[in-house]
Amino acid sequence: MFDGIAPSYDRLNHVLSLGVDKCWRRRALKEVVDGSVQQILDVACGTGDSTIALAKGAALGSRVTGVDISEGMMALVMRKAAKEGVHDRIRLQTADAEALPFADESYHRVFCAFGIRNFEHKEKGLVEFLRVLKPGGKTVILELSVPTNRSIRRLYDLYFLHILPWIGGLVSGNKAAYKYLPASVHAFPDPDTFCVFMRAAGFRNVRYRTFTLGLCRMYVGEK
Repeated sequence: MFDGIAPSYDRLNHVLSLGVDKCWRRRALKEVVDGSVQQILDVACGTGDSTIALAKGAALGSRVTGVDISEGMMALVMRKAAKEGVHDRIRLQTADAEALPFADESYHRVFCAFGIRNFEHKEKGLVEFLRVLKPGGKTVILELSVPTNRSIRRLYDLYFLHILPWIGGLVSGNKAAYKYLPASVHAFPDPDTFCVFMRAAGFRNVRYRTFTLGLCRMYVGEK
């Protein structure tokens, strides 16, 4: 599915989120980079928006590894990275996020933006995030979410369940993919439950922040 919508994915993401997704990534970036030379893993990197932002924001000498199960999505990453002048700071690998092909304690940071809701076994993915983190490292997860305010929720459901699939299908030619998006967001655990998952995986100092009236949440856990 993601291979099929890769060519229109970036344009639709920015249009359908009204560009707010860029702001969410900037805020998450502040949790990830700290001015030191870092090895950063970007899981479910997709077409590389987050990968490139991390490579641009991290200290000189840092390296960002992007992994995704969709080769079609990743095919766009290095072309975009070259335009931003950071292609030499990025490496890519096709991989299943629930079985990461990296040694224990390989990364200072693990980042995952708008991807973990697609994992078949989210708890297993979280255990893998923790495994590849160095001691003292941090995992930062951005994910779309459902607003809790009833009035906002009604508008949200109107847009996500009806308008978004129509626009997404019109532009990408794959309406089913954009029906899957809101369904996957609605199926994602509530914030408190997801924090329980993170703690059960072994993370400490687990916390979350809510952005834009509950449309997005950022989860942070430390090793």
